Order: sequence, then C-alpha cells, then structure tokens
Amino acid sequence: MNGKSIFYAKIILFGEYGIIFDSMALTIPFTHFHGELIFSDPYKYTDLDLANESNRMLREYASYLRKLSRKNECVMDIDSFEKDIEKGLYFESSIPHSYGLGSSGALVAAVYDAYAKEKINGSRSLNSSEMLKLKSIFATQESFFHGRSSGIDPLNAYIKFALLIKNKNKITSVTIPRNRVEGDGAIFLVNTGGPGKTEPLVHLFLEKCKLEKYNKVIVNDFIPLTNNCITSLINGEINSFFDYLHQLSDIQLNYMNPMIPYHFQDHWKNGLDTGDYTLKLCGSGGGGYLLGFTKEFEKAKRYFKDNDIELITVYRSSKL
Repeated sequence: MNGKSIFYAKIILFGEYGIIFDSMALTIPFTHFHGELIFSDPYKYTDLDLANESNRMLREYASYLRKLSRKNECVMDIDSFEKDIEKGLYFESSIPHSYGLGSSGALVAAVYDAYAKEKINGSRSLNSSEMLKLKSIFATQESFFHGRSSGIDPLNAYIKFALLIKNKNKITSVTIPRNRVEGDGAIFLVNTGGPGKTEPLVHLFLEKCKLEKYNKVIVNDFIPLTNNCITSLINGEINSFFDYLHQLSDIQLNYMNPMIPYHFQDHWKNGLDTGDYTLKLCGSGGGGYLLGFTKEFEKAKRYFKDNDIELITVYRSSKL
C-alpha cells in the first residue's frame, strides 16, 4: 500500500439536487468524521466484524476496478490492492453510512491515493482541468457503490479543501470567510435519527421535474437561490446570505417535502417562523443529517437539546 492518509467526510453546503441542472455547488471537508485504509489486527481495539465486512466489500470493489482497468477507464495497481486485501486490508471509518456525508467517497479517495499508477496528487493548487479529470475518474470508480456518481464526494475527500463547482466544466478550491457574522454564528448538523436512501429520492425528484409547474420552481427559484447563497457566503455578505437561505429553506419545505423526514418538519418550520436557525437538506435527505445555520448558536443549541436531538458543530464564527 503506497498511501496511508486519512480521508474526511464531506458536506455539500449547497447544490444538492440543483447540481443535476448544472447549478453551482459548494462542498467542504468535515474532519469530525474520517476513514483510512489499514490492516486488520486482532490485538487492536476495533470492531472485527465490521473490519471483516469491509474487507469482503473491498474484494468486490477490487474486481470492479479490474474490469474498469481492462477498459482503460482507470489505471490502478489492482494486483497490489488484491494482495493487501488478502493480508486483511479494510477501511476503518467513523463516517456514518447513508447520512449524506460521503462515506463511499472517502473510501474511493483512499483507494485511489494508495493504488493509482498515474496518480494526480491532491492539492488545492490543482487547476480546473486537473480537478475535472480527477472528478471523472472518481465518478467512474464510485459508481460501484451508487450505480451513478458525480465524483464530487471523493474529489472533496481527496483534495481536502472547500470546493466551488461553478458548473460542470469548472471547479476551483475556495476559502469561506470567517468571523463575518456578528454574535455567535454557526453551521451545524442535526441528526434525524436514521439513514436516508439517495437513489429513490433522486428518482422522485427527476420525476417531479417532468411536471411543468414543479420544473419552473426549480429552474426559476431554487437554482438561483442556491447560487445566491453560495456567492453571498463566499463574499462574506452575511445579511444577504441569510435572506437567500431563508427563501431556499422555505422552498425545500414546500416543494421537497418527501426529502424531509416527517417528524422533523415541525422543527424545520419552527426555524423559519422564529428565525433562531434555518434548516436545509444535507445531501439527498430522507434521513441522515440536516444542515442548520444560525446567527445565534446558543439559542439553536438549546432548542435541539430541549428536543433531545443530536447537534454537531461544523463551523462556529465566534470560536474561530
């Protein structure tokens, strides 16, 4: 194994669903959850059942990559990969599955890092052309897990910097301005209590988009608001950002209702009504985590604690 790096979870701050229509998207690595390729050891404190299951899955993944290699769709050292799998290689990960945080993307990035023959080294200094090439490679490799992949999740895990997807032909690394929120601003995750399933929800969204009225809302309102949220956040225009975010959240509540777990819809509406926090989808929704934004983190934290809901801080302006 050539690489031995830790790969982080990812959060799509904005761009879920809209990216299908070539909207902008903004993703960040999230170091709270991470994974790495290591060898099984009966003397280590780990879940050996999970290690064995991961090892079994890597065997299947190696076979998939070998087929791609035969088609010249990726250049990987499959022989070395399979030998290491025989020695007990597995992916030790704290990234929860089906929670919208890119668990398979981190694994794909780790395997590429360790076994790619003509590796493009991950760096924020990569130009757009190099990032697009990596994105294409990762999309093919991650398709093993989802049937279809944009390649964004493994790209974000591999680059380890915030990425701005301007359109399908341009990707750049960016910095999100810090300390622009007066008071106690924060971005956070809230746990809906169970995993979500991406494929059926994406299918539902695409079917709804065949309806003229629904499609018009997505194209004329949802996508422009997504782009405005991203632009205002990157530019540090916080008041405009929260205004656009409130509108985006309201559209998701009204037009993407099936993607929001039923038992969380009152919490979502409470944020819109009080202004204490604003919720939006994190990934495809249906379960997993939701994203929250607030100018008053202590208020938001108290609300979710009082409702016995797990909250995980992603970014807190007053503490940076």
